[in-house]
Amino acid sequence: MWVIYLTNAGIFWIIAAVVFGIIESATVALLTIWFALGAVAAAVAAQLGASIAAQVGTFVLTSAVFLCLTRPFLKKIAVKKPQKTNVDRFIGAEGMVTEAIDRMSGLGQVKVGGQIWSAVSEDGSPIDKGKVVEVLKISGVKLVVRPAAKD
Repeated sequence: MWVIYLTNAGIFWIIAAVVFGIIESATVALLTIWFALGAVAAAVAAQLGASIAAQVGTFVLTSAVFLCLTRPFLKKIAVKKPQKTNVDRFIGAEGMVTEAIDRMSGLGQVKVGGQIWSAVSEDGSPIDKGKVVEVLKISGVKLVVRPAAKD
């Protein structure tokens, strides 16, 4: 039967690895996983009788190597462009005025993305029916639009 006796330094490094692991699981941001791996390597060094300086060096070197080797790859696969969802996808889109936009009367509708929306012009100027407009933003339940450049 094998029994492994941990040195005090080995216990310290194992506790550090567990703490780094807990922090990583709480943040899920790949901030401390490399330190956890470095702490495990330092614990192995401590068990093999390495000096404190060698343990710290093992920790720093192992953490740095894992960081340099894996961080660029993980950032490339983890960082994605945000997808516009719901009504955000209409911002920047072009639409057709189906009911003349007039701020004074509070009227105006635009068809964009196959849907009819209430609309107001960006500067308050009227926009005639049939004109092509660009959606600038969404304010409440109304689109804020301006005449499209090509119209």
